[in-house]
Amino acid sequence: MTLDLVPIWTFILGFGVFLYVLLDGFDLGVGMLFHFAKTTEERNRIIGSIVPIWDGNETWLVLGGLALMAAFPLAFAIIIPAVYFPIALMLLALIFRGIAFEFRFRDSKHKTFWDYGFTYGSLVATFAQGIVLGAFIQGFKVDGRHFVGSSFDCFTPFSLLTGIALIFGYTLLGAGWLIIKTDGELQTHARRWGRIAFIGVLIAVGIVSLWTPLMNAAIAERWFSWPNIAFLAPVPLVTAMLGAFTWLALGGRYGDPAPFFGALGLFLMSYAGIAISLWPMIVPPVYSLGAAASSESTQAFLLIGTLVLIPIILVYTGWSYWVFRGKVRGDFGHH
Repeated sequence: MTLDLVPIWTFILGFGVFLYVLLDGFDLGVGMLFHFAKTTEERNRIIGSIVPIWDGNETWLVLGGLALMAAFPLAFAIIIPAVYFPIALMLLALIFRGIAFEFRFRDSKHKTFWDYGFTYGSLVATFAQGIVLGAFIQGFKVDGRHFVGSSFDCFTPFSLLTGIALIFGYTLLGAGWLIIKTDGELQTHARRWGRIAFIGVLIAVGIVSLWTPLMNAAIAERWFSWPNIAFLAPVPLVTAMLGAFTWLALGGRYGDPAPFFGALGLFLMSYAGIAISLWPMIVPPVYSLGAAASSESTQAFLLIGTLVLIPIILVYTGWSYWVFRGKVRGDFGHH
């Protein structure tokens, strides 16, 4: 009897992607909110809130990409050509955002240009990720083991909507992070930005949630047939309760960390909703996780290093957040 490693690799892939969405999501959100800062001191505090940790957050993007390529190579070979342009746009935006982040400190003569670069790099990267998500939910045109659609198939009204939804979602996470890390007038601004983002999330996710089953009969049957509708009812109910909690938290109730964790909960429920809709497909609507997986020997060999690496990443990530806990000041210090 051999151990089935596909569920383990599915968990690793899902875990890596979710941590990337959470951790890089909030600092991309902070990058987009940076544009709305009213003073140089506010901009410095916003930047200071992510200086110690922003670069490490992208570790999870690398882990997720490598897990997909190594454990599910067929899915990687089909999905990447299908979303080549938004992936390329995302990577270019992340690179330019990183350059702008560094050069705003070293090239004071063009600081305004680099500030815009940081904001719009964050915006474009987020929008591109949303397009990839929308394309994944819609599914891919596959013939045998090859993607046979156009590289522009990913650009549809639905994927553009998911791009906009992710912008609001990351902005909500970013506002939650700023509420934790700042105080005074900037925290008040962050609460207002968070409420605006929350309304955007509510509208966009509502439209996506209605559009998805209308677009795909199999998804509609999964959610609305009996007895599935009874078993899955807690998902929208918990989401609604988390939404109410987050709205109240943005108003100042439950403490400074509450808005961030409320937004985290909303992302987790959205993630669960997508997983329920598409399970067990990794290349919708053709290939399941098992069908797209690499050989057992390959999965076993890669798992050894991965199970060593992930705890190390978690420890140094957690340690960096612990060391730089507390409110940030304009001089990038913490207290």
